[in-house]
Amino acid sequence: MSVGSGVFIHPSSRSLVETDDIGAGTKIWSNARILKGAHIGRDCVIGTNVFIDADVRIGDRVKIQNGVSLYKGVVAEDGVFFGPHCVTTNDLDPAAITPEGRLKGAEDWTLGRTLFREGARIGAHATIVCGNPLRTIGRWALVGAHALVTEDIADFALVFGVPARFVRFVCPRGLRHRVEVASSVPRCSECGRELAAIVSRR
Repeated sequence: MSVGSGVFIHPSSRSLVETDDIGAGTKIWSNARILKGAHIGRDCVIGTNVFIDADVRIGDRVKIQNGVSLYKGVVAEDGVFFGPHCVTTNDLDPAAITPEGRLKGAEDWTLGRTLFREGARIGAHATIVCGNPLRTIGRWALVGAHALVTEDIADFALVFGVPARFVRFVCPRGLRHRVEVASSVPRCSECGRELAAIVSRR
């Protein structure tokens, strides 16, 4: 296996990791299954019993907690957090067989996709239902534990519930910071800046 420098793969995962596209400094813990074609960025942490499907794209400094399942069609930008046992879907019309009784194959369904933007945070046991063609979870959005996400989520939005609903905007520097919205632009009163400016790398 050819991987970046400083990569740690737990002995129990070595035979389960089929991709060699793993960035430097990434740590993969026990019983993690990562299929061929997946890309894992630099300095990621992948917990116990994680499943990452073929062709999933994971950015740098992503944390994937225990028991998470990320299926084909998922792209996670840098700094995304996946809480324990959260899961994605990639089929809006799932079935094991066709109406004729034949086991369904790749030609029998349309791949749904999900994009997690930079810094998005997904709570424990949340379910993210894919889009057709794309579901987008915005930058630094926060999805509450056990939420069922069936719609796109705006940047910096806090959502929770079944189905998940918008509650308010949250500051990336503090959940309890007071955020005000003026002319459709959320601004943190504590930081004295627009939320987008707080996470700007420029």
